[in-house]
Amino acid sequence: MRAKIDSILEKLVLSILVLMLVSVVWQVFSRFVLQSPSTITDEISSFSLIWVGLLGAAYAAGKNLHLAIDLIPEDVVKKRQVLFNGIVFISISFFAFTVMIIGGARLCQLSFQFGQTSATLEIPLGFIYLIVPISGILICYYSIDTFLILRKLNKA
Repeated sequence: MRAKIDSILEKLVLSILVLMLVSVVWQVFSRFVLQSPSTITDEISSFSLIWVGLLGAAYAAGKNLHLAIDLIPEDVVKKRQVLFNGIVFISISFFAFTVMIIGGARLCQLSFQFGQTSATLEIPLGFIYLIVPISGILICYYSIDTFLILRKLNKA
């Protein structure tokens, strides 16, 4: 299942990145060559950047490429690898659950409740913000799954 999610996420991030690239290129072309700047490309590229950033963070978490700061000496960590992996992955899951899933869902709810729409495209901002809880769910899944895999490998 993880490989399927990885594949879908890769294709989705790449597609959104291409959309953002085309949007920015069209904006530059229409502004400087046609002398008539497009009005929607700014929002498309901004929203694409949000989606690429959050989905990219979920993808990085799935590939174990997230940022790590080594505060504890490596020889201490190697002795208690499962414990320290547990602390790291539980912390990541806790953050993703509380901030991204709960907070993101609340953000979406408020955006829909107050009828916030984007200025140019006039689409509900709740749809744009929906990527926050989706990415949180993916990060939680990847963190828990990676921890369980590492724990199983450590026991073997």
